[in-house]
Amino acid sequence: MNGLKTNNAPHSSVVVPHFIFGAISLFVLAVLIILAGENILGVYFNSKLLAITHLAVLGWAIMIVFGALYQLIPIVFETKLYSERLAKFTFWSSVVSILLLTYSFWEGSFSNLLVYAALLMFFSLLLFAFNVLFSYKNSALKNNSSRFIITAVFWLLITGLLGVLIALNFKFNFFSEIHLHYLKIHATIGLVGWFLLLIIGVGSTLLPMFLISHKLNHKKLSVSYYLINSGLIGLIFNWFLLQLAIVTLVSWILIIAGIFFFLSFIYDSYKKRIRKKLDVGMQYSMLAIVSIVMPIVISLIVLRGFNFEFELLSRITTFYGFSIIFGFITTLILGQTYKTLPFIIWLEKYKNLVGKTKTPLPRELYSEKVATIQFYIYLLFILVIPIGLLLNNFFIVKIGSYALLVVSILYNLNILKIIFHKVKNIENE
Repeated sequence: MNGLKTNNAPHSSVVVPHFIFGAISLFVLAVLIILAGENILGVYFNSKLLAITHLAVLGWAIMIVFGALYQLIPIVFETKLYSERLAKFTFWSSVVSILLLTYSFWEGSFSNLLVYAALLMFFSLLLFAFNVLFSYKNSALKNNSSRFIITAVFWLLITGLLGVLIALNFKFNFFSEIHLHYLKIHATIGLVGWFLLLIIGVGSTLLPMFLISHKLNHKKLSVSYYLINSGLIGLIFNWFLLQLAIVTLVSWILIIAGIFFFLSFIYDSYKKRIRKKLDVGMQYSMLAIVSIVMPIVISLIVLRGFNFEFELLSRITTFYGFSIIFGFITTLILGQTYKTLPFIIWLEKYKNLVGKTKTPLPRELYSEKVATIQFYIYLLFILVIPIGLLLNNFFIVKIGSYALLVVSILYNLNILKIIFHKVKNIENE
């Protein structure tokens, strides 16, 4: 954990609730996937899949990311979080909006409750963005990582705004195209503009730090930044105005090229690492980095179409979303949870004891055995679900669904173990 700016770290009461809610959301998500039944194999825009997707993205991924980012701002920006009180208020407004959104999608209440839930969610995103942007304003450090993060926050607001417009369109019907057209743009901006850029921004700082890697070529990150943003702007401009296949293809190539520059940076970091043995957190993280290749391949298939029948293309599209949300984003979050949360709790419990007595390592705050079992069951989940989707076999999908349920239970057990860790009186041992 060398390099962490602990003096600027926010109080754990700002960060920890996000991890608790995220962990519970992962469990509820697994339950909803089971309850959704054969809807998982249906068209990707059915109400049950929309509810599952939004709970996965907002309740699970974004809440963990918000909490982690509040803790990481002192590292990336080298300054304190602008307002801890605002962060706590944002948490609760986000919780309410996520619950309302998930319920409205699950029940198919598109023209009533969904509008208010979307507006509240956008309000929460505005508060989060305000906090991050003003933290950045107080920072003297302007580097590649901070640039990725600030740009990601901008795209998050665009994603939320478009989500509100889509929700309003269900009620007032003012869009010129069908909902699916704007849903595609909404999802792309969220996954590429928000999640991908944020992951690159934070990952380019944390992964080399955890691997203990030095003398890396940071110019690759600059190239990655401009390629991905150029490609995303091209896609949006084309989808709204031009509708030209060649522009879509060129924009896709720019984004993929940007991703590979990031992967090249991480590969260099991995090759030059001093810490050779990877713990379970870094095993997850490296698996996530490798897994990013899968949505790249699937996106090309979806982009080209290849004259697939609608049902098969719909399942491939669902697989595409699965490969990003679970194959890449969730895998990375699971790994980084075991790198960040134990240190946050360790810092709170033991920072005044460092140098005075023997203290446990942060990784001793959770069960590595449970985390390792969780890792292998998660591997089963991300391997089995795609097979079930592509073969249209509900039994195989069901096996994967229960695997995720087990993963969520094991994850929650370790989260609780970390959070409720009691300080050990090692002096008397």
